[in-house]
Amino acid sequence: MPEHNHLPNFLIVGAAKAGTTALYHYLQQHPQIFLTPLKETNYFALAGKHLDFRGPGDADYVNQLSVTTSEAYRAQFDGVRNEVAIGEVSPLYLYHPEAASRIHSVIPEVKIIAVLRNPIERAFSAFLHLLRDGRETTRDFAEALDLEAERIAANWEHIWHYLNMGRYHEQVKRYYDLFPPEQIKIDIYRDLRTRPLEVLRDNLEFVGVDTDFVFDTRQRYNEASLPIELRPHLYPEIRERLIEEMRDEILRLQDLIGIDVSHWLALNPHASALVTTEGRGLT
Repeated sequence: MPEHNHLPNFLIVGAAKAGTTALYHYLQQHPQIFLTPLKETNYFALAGKHLDFRGPGDADYVNQLSVTTSEAYRAQFDGVRNEVAIGEVSPLYLYHPEAASRIHSVIPEVKIIAVLRNPIERAFSAFLHLLRDGRETTRDFAEALDLEAERIAANWEHIWHYLNMGRYHEQVKRYYDLFPPEQIKIDIYRDLRTRPLEVLRDNLEFVGVDTDFVFDTRQRYNEASLPIELRPHLYPEIRERLIEEMRDEILRLQDLIGIDVSHWLALNPHASALVTTEGRGLT
């Protein structure tokens, strides 16, 4: 593990497909914030490992791009100058069972930010992302969900863990078990999407930089959408089945974080979450 010189004092640990790419680019605009040039180093999840994930395209993505040595991780911070907040964005840190303890052992004072998205919407967005990139082998979301356990057993990388990555209760609890609550900030994706400037200001205050900075949030990042004629459907019966499967998980998470996420249990989750023009840059 690297020493404390030029290590992050804040981490955005997830969740995947919950606006972390947009958050990374927006925070990079702030002159008092340094973020690693490589988004998703995955270091605290995959350090010291020989990466051999075997899903379609895995060799070109996580296997090739992840940072697994302390020397390479330290090099990510060579550009630090006089910034107040030094950060990294790796959504795998929320999901990976060993990441929280590894982070705590090296930088116990680090501040943790997690953005949580409706786990059903998150899973479908990951499915569209892989379909867009030509990696997903089926256009049927229900079939892809049915294949999840088989793909995990075959060592496909974490983005293929569609529903498991949205089982947030245990993932978040790992951080609460190790870090004091004042070092943890939970954002909800719907808030980030509908009122991003407010959420960004809260995050600036959390990491200790000037909160009067004006962000440009017009640009879209890492959009997983497909042209309407190519876009598969998330059928109501599939959503209903997944809501029932995830209900207890969602309610346990809600009790843990003290934030109302009951809208995740709605059959039409977008009915009361109209997107403002302020939020056009988030996907």
